[in-house]
Amino acid sequence: MIIGMLNQKGGVGKTTLSVSIAHELARRGGQEDVLLVDADPQQSALSWSEVRESKLPFAVIGMAKKSLHRDLPAIGKNYKHIIIDGPPRVTELARSCIMAADMVVIPCTPSPYDIWASEETVQLVKEASVYKENLKYCFVINRKIANTAIGRDVVDVLNNMDMKMLDSHICQRVIFAEAAASGNTVFDLEPESKASEEIEKLVNELLEFGSLKNGQKNCHQKSEVEA
Repeated sequence: MIIGMLNQKGGVGKTTLSVSIAHELARRGGQEDVLLVDADPQQSALSWSEVRESKLPFAVIGMAKKSLHRDLPAIGKNYKHIIIDGPPRVTELARSCIMAADMVVIPCTPSPYDIWASEETVQLVKEASVYKENLKYCFVINRKIANTAIGRDVVDVLNNMDMKMLDSHICQRVIFAEAAASGNTVFDLEPESKASEEIEKLVNELLEFGSLKNGQKNCHQKSEVEA
């Protein structure tokens, strides 16, 4: 499965989620199963891999070029899972990332402003789905304040955009920043932590969503306010 992480708005934790998801997938399979593709010209994921002192838990390559969708099948043919850390702006490179993916995940913070800012990405994904009928796409809430509900205004915006919000939410936690600074993930520092548990649940949901035969029907279900 190829998962593209895309959002043109900065500060939503796209790279942190990409490396965390890749690490959890590698923990379930093996280093040889997972490839992280850094398609961001800023090369945040590559920088993360370079500061890591221990062996990388998965392969990391840079491929910030608009021919990614044509080149990736040959490069990634031996990997079970590929995570694409996409560019921060809607460009030909972003379109290439979408065309390469089986699933596009749009991270955003629990704010209607962030979701509105993602609208261009949403439109790009929906346009691509005309050519890729099996393309799946959804929002994931990142940097949520722990023990707070997702506001009704956020849910209303999601419903108006005809977009599914995943049930899994990733909370704002210092350990994500601490891990990233040292080229680690939460599974290196605190594998039994709340942060690790949240990533595990997110990966479970992504794998389940990816296995659905009628994924877009599931993706278009109306979101509900969190209790």
